[in-house]
Amino acid sequence: MSDQLNFASHRSPQITLAYHAARALLAARTQGLSRARISLDLNRSMTEVLLDDAGVQAPEGWSIPWATIVMIADDEAGCYACTEEGAHKIQVFSEEMQRIYTLYPTSGAPTMLISGIPMHRIKGVDPHKDTQSKLRALGRIQGQVLDTCTGLGYTALALAAHAAQVTTVELDPAVHTIIRQNPWSWSLFGAPNITPLIGDIGEVIETFDDAAFDCILHDPPMFSLAGELYSLVFHRQLWRVLRRGGRLFHYIGNPDSRSGASVTRGVIKRLEAAGFRRIQERPQAFGVVAVKT
Repeated sequence: MSDQLNFASHRSPQITLAYHAARALLAARTQGLSRARISLDLNRSMTEVLLDDAGVQAPEGWSIPWATIVMIADDEAGCYACTEEGAHKIQVFSEEMQRIYTLYPTSGAPTMLISGIPMHRIKGVDPHKDTQSKLRALGRIQGQVLDTCTGLGYTALALAAHAAQVTTVELDPAVHTIIRQNPWSWSLFGAPNITPLIGDIGEVIETFDDAAFDCILHDPPMFSLAGELYSLVFHRQLWRVLRRGGRLFHYIGNPDSRSGASVTRGVIKRLEAAGFRRIQERPQAFGVVAVKT
């Protein structure tokens, strides 16, 4: 399987900046430079921009004022969507879930904070590599694939590079608002072989036919936030909708932590009880793989 994951393949319709790029622009201004090469899409690509007294000239001809660049440079925990009308932090409060979702910059692809908790591994690895490790653990990807928890859409987009069709389910509509503003994932909604659904996967999965999927990538929030997605009841549903010979990757968390080790033992026990076999730990991907025999 290729290491090149198929995230967004076209340029985002907006300029998106984080503090890394903003600080590089301010440094260029201090040096008296009239041009700077930076990323306008959160590290996906590099673009040369013009600098003048008013600010940074966008490729489309409008300007981002220096005051806006200073504001972005001062915020290490935010990503900003910049348009001709102004700039705003990519952050959404969900009335439905009573949570704040924030697009959070890294040295690679951004992650998303759920009320301050990152949804990807970001220590020693970026979200792009984190996604890659999950796909490697899953193994051969083909046919109909279920991605149980959309998040920022990274796994769905990566799976879609190999699968005939990916069905991905997101609990909170507010997350789709974040996806549409993230240069790494906004094209989720334009991919012809991705079906994005909104709903509780614990309920949505009951609507799928038996043996509907050739493989499943189950990447739930941490156990303390979504314990029901680690339950025997849900594992039995995963077994039901997977075809015989199909593989499941179940993300759990750091197996070297006390809580991670405990949750891993519980997941393995419940997957076995649900009918899965050949269950193997994949510590590099913080999860386990299992097969429906």
